[in-house]
Amino acid sequence: MDPQCNTSRLNGGDEDGEDPYPSLLVTDTRWHRLVPNVERLVRRVLADEHVHVVLADDLTLRRLNARHQAHGPVGSNRPTNVLTFTDTAEIILASGVVAREARSAGLRPAQRLAHLLVHGALHLAGHEHDRPGEALRMEMAESRRLAKLGVPNPWKFS
Repeated sequence: MDPQCNTSRLNGGDEDGEDPYPSLLVTDTRWHRLVPNVERLVRRVLADEHVHVVLADDLTLRRLNARHQAHGPVGSNRPTNVLTFTDTAEIILASGVVAREARSAGLRPAQRLAHLLVHGALHLAGHEHDRPGEALRMEMAESRRLAKLGVPNPWKFS
């Protein structure tokens, strides 16, 4: 990861000394230019979720994707927009991929980030989208949750 790592905690912790949730680690400072007030957005989207969010760069996601063979063929050597790890309750996102996808879809990067945070949280809650029925259920859950946040439905095309 980037040696100029900027760690941000969203909440001040509690008197028991437990980590606040959601927690945020920004390892790619481009996120601060891409999504102003990114900490506030993560807190709003994932309020009360016990997750760790890492805002990284494309190279980090490419390496993780290749190591964990998460998206694409075995040993895929490409970055992906978001990876989730259920054992550590982590959602990890790639700045460049999110920026390109937002631009391609005519969205603000904050809107794309909100969608992918919800997507990651649903994966951590056990949702999948490998089969058509699962995909539709997950898309509907994403749309409902995003509507509550005032984020446009990513599955409604005009």
